[in-house]
Amino acid sequence: MTRFVLIQTSHPGNVGAAARAMKVMGFSELVLVAPRFPDVLCQEEALAMASGATDVLAQARIVDHLEEALDGITFACATAMTPRDFGPPLREPRSLFSELASGGHQLALVFGSERYGMRNEDVYRCHAVLSIPTHPDYGSLNLAQAVQLLAYDWRQALGGFDVQARTPDPNLADGLAIQGLLTHLQSSLEAIGYLDPAAPKKLMPRLNQLFNRAQLTSEEVHILRGIARAMVTPPR
Repeated sequence: MTRFVLIQTSHPGNVGAAARAMKVMGFSELVLVAPRFPDVLCQEEALAMASGATDVLAQARIVDHLEEALDGITFACATAMTPRDFGPPLREPRSLFSELASGGHQLALVFGSERYGMRNEDVYRCHAVLSIPTHPDYGSLNLAQAVQLLAYDWRQALGGFDVQARTPDPNLADGLAIQGLLTHLQSSLEAIGYLDPAAPKKLMPRLNQLFNRAQLTSEEVHILRGIARAMVTPPR
């Protein structure tokens, strides 16, 4: 189980965008701690920014205190830009996540408010503090951006998702169609003086290789033949 906890969020759009960031990485449990707007989960801006992840908002919970949000959690990760002199150890996300992935923990990723981040007393309730490596001169991340980065790294630690290979187009042009295109194109290139039929060199074989690599569809062959036709058709 993975729970995303947002403390005292100010902007409904950030809540919606965080829900979207969660869903694309396969997570759905969202808990808000004392948000600025009690009706944030159904506000228009939150729903718009969720962009298809409104189901995450619909099942999200709102609680008054962080300890309620951490009920059932065995390992909580705070997020903070500023190191504390006292408190949980500061860790880089990927190295910590690789350790946690096989530990069977009920994990919570805890994010502070947009304006103030996390209070010390909230950080102290967590087992570790995550610091996302950023450029030393500018490390400010939007709340939803931070949620997305950590959701991605945690999903990768859990094994990730397979990249969906492109499905081959069932309407690929066959060899006869490609040769018809080449014949048509050759005549047009000769007509405009680009190709010298007495010294064609290897232009047409090179175009043949190009079209083979491109794996043209039947529709694309028709487009190219239309271009070849337009090359030698006087304008009206």
